[in-house]
Amino acid sequence: MKIAIGCDPNATEYKKMLIPFVESLGHEVTDFGSDDPIYANVAIEVAEAVAAKKFDRGILFCGTGIGVMLAANKVKGAYAAVVSDVYSAQRACLSNNCNIITLGAQVTGYKLAEEVIRAYLAETYVYNERSGKKVDRIVEYEREH
Repeated sequence: MKIAIGCDPNATEYKKMLIPFVESLGHEVTDFGSDDPIYANVAIEVAEAVAAKKFDRGILFCGTGIGVMLAANKVKGAYAAVVSDVYSAQRACLSNNCNIITLGAQVTGYKLAEEVIRAYLAETYVYNERSGKKVDRIVEYEREH
């Protein structure tokens, strides 16, 4: 898969440690940078690229993962979830069809981040009776507004 990655300056080293890991899983990574102290700018840039289908998925980092998640979710067609455990990372894809995950460099240890990213990238959303209609409603609302 083609993966877009970005972060704010607080998470630069964290991102630099995780990019080679993502590549070791067989994915092509494009780094959208980390110099802008306004985390919303890089989050929006990654989200726009993912929503436009230039990338299969996105991964964003900031101190908690919350700020970049909020910014990314303002982009039509971007569906970001902050994740801090393997099960949530899996469900972000399987239940919610999220095309972006966000992690907090100040709250999620590096080794756990590897496992969370591995779990997320290993899953593929398959429309199903339990979650499909819920995801459909989110997309429908987005189209209406």
